[in-house]
Amino acid sequence: MMAKTLIILFFATLALGMPVVFTMGVASTVAILVDGALNPLLIPQRLFGGINSFPLMAVPFFILASELMTACGLTAALLRFANDLVGHIRGGLGHVNVLVSMLFAGISGSALADAAGPSAIVMRMMRNAGYEPNYSGALSAATATIGPIIPPSILMVIYAISDNRVTVAGLFMAGIVPGLLMGLALAAANHYVSVKKGYRGREKRASGSEITRSALSAGPAMLMPLIILGGILGGVFTPTEAGAVATAYALLLGLAMRTLNGSKLYTVLVRASVTTSSVLLIVAMASVFGWLLTYLQIPQSLAALISGATTDRLTVLFLLAGFALVCGLFIDTLPALIILTPVLGPIALQFGIDPLQFAMMLVLNLTIGMITPPVGPVLFVIATVGQLRIEGLSRAVLPLLAAEIAVLLLVILVPDISTALPRFFGFSS
Repeated sequence: MMAKTLIILFFATLALGMPVVFTMGVASTVAILVDGALNPLLIPQRLFGGINSFPLMAVPFFILASELMTACGLTAALLRFANDLVGHIRGGLGHVNVLVSMLFAGISGSALADAAGPSAIVMRMMRNAGYEPNYSGALSAATATIGPIIPPSILMVIYAISDNRVTVAGLFMAGIVPGLLMGLALAAANHYVSVKKGYRGREKRASGSEITRSALSAGPAMLMPLIILGGILGGVFTPTEAGAVATAYALLLGLAMRTLNGSKLYTVLVRASVTTSSVLLIVAMASVFGWLLTYLQIPQSLAALISGATTDRLTVLFLLAGFALVCGLFIDTLPALIILTPVLGPIALQFGIDPLQFAMMLVLNLTIGMITPPVGPVLFVIATVGQLRIEGLSRAVLPLLAAEIAVLLLVILVPDISTALPRFFGFSS
């Protein structure tokens, strides 16, 4: 009775357009109250237990560090450096879009932060240079999804809390190669579209001295991911402490450059607080929902169903990927991650799939879902910022979506893409 009530209410409220965070809360609460087998006091206990986590403290720190770096004006420095480096190539501004997102990913760890920040800026530059509005928006949306893959990544911090078989540091290492591959795949797709549409690069190639000056200007921003990863790999601090170090670094940098005053700091703190609150609310609600799924043995039932169909490890991985991809079409990324990790993770383990490979498959899957309708939050951000219709944007994103799915297939077919680097640094699961 509880399982039926939970599933039916979840999908019914989701179909009515209720935000997924409240969908999970309503479905969980009503299921517990209707069945009567569990004490309703479990709900507030699980809500608090879901966010009472030391690793989770990394999330507000990384969010605040990203806001501080943006307020310091370092996004513009990254844009100049990327433009000097690759702006002369065919479809130059598109390549700038990809490179800036890869650089900014090492700061923000969030696709939405990238979409609303540097990606939106490059989108306007592309439109002014003669690129089709829908394509410039689609590329900006697609490149923003690199944010949660290249470390630091907020999604990976949340994943590590949901699955104790992996660590935040191991996930950070596992995301480097897939993130770079995603950038290369999008650059290749941009080159194809640019040749087809006749998009050119900047007329004059930047000189060595210009590249050096822009690199020095962008250096402080590019140093942040090196500090984070270097400190974690060197055993100097934990990933949570790395978030605090990143925040302190961004704050000191803003004060030293005199680009951060009292009013800017207040705005940054408010924005970071609002974003953090929304993330923690989702984590709390999803923890109740995910715990109920586990309590009702839904993962075991799903595992039995899959094992009845096949015992081949690769086939199982493709089935799990397809299921996650469908879920990503309708459920927002963060709640989907918290719900699916305890459901699909044990199935992957049962069939001998490496936890890090499965984690990267799931994170990539749900990140791709951020640019696919009908939910596609990154698409909606870009559509709002660029004043574009979602229908045209959805059509223009298709070749870029194909490039990202190709990277997903590589991660599924070649385990070493996501496991070799963590294994080299001693973070294998």
